[in-house]
Amino acid sequence: MPLAPPLARLPVPPRRLPHGVDGQSLPPAHLALIIMAISAGSIFASHVNDGGFWMVSKYFGISERDTLKSWTVLESVLSVTGFAVAALVSIFV
Repeated sequence: MPLAPPLARLPVPPRRLPHGVDGQSLPPAHLALIIMAISAGSIFASHVNDGGFWMVSKYFGISERDTLKSWTVLESVLSVTGFAVAALVSIFV
């Protein structure tokens, strides 16, 4: 019974980057900026289903109504700022 070849000898396919909308490969810096923009957008509307919301509310003894007011502003500012930074950096990369 022949033995399997060592893993070092197995052929490794070339690393391919995802294609952009126009079919061109995107550089790693642009992929990182896309991920940053998506991540910033994902926190825009995370209110009551966010564990941090409830931790802040209960730890500081703030009512849900007041926590929702401050949390909405905080998350909106973080989201817009993250997207703006990604957009600004994309100009120079």
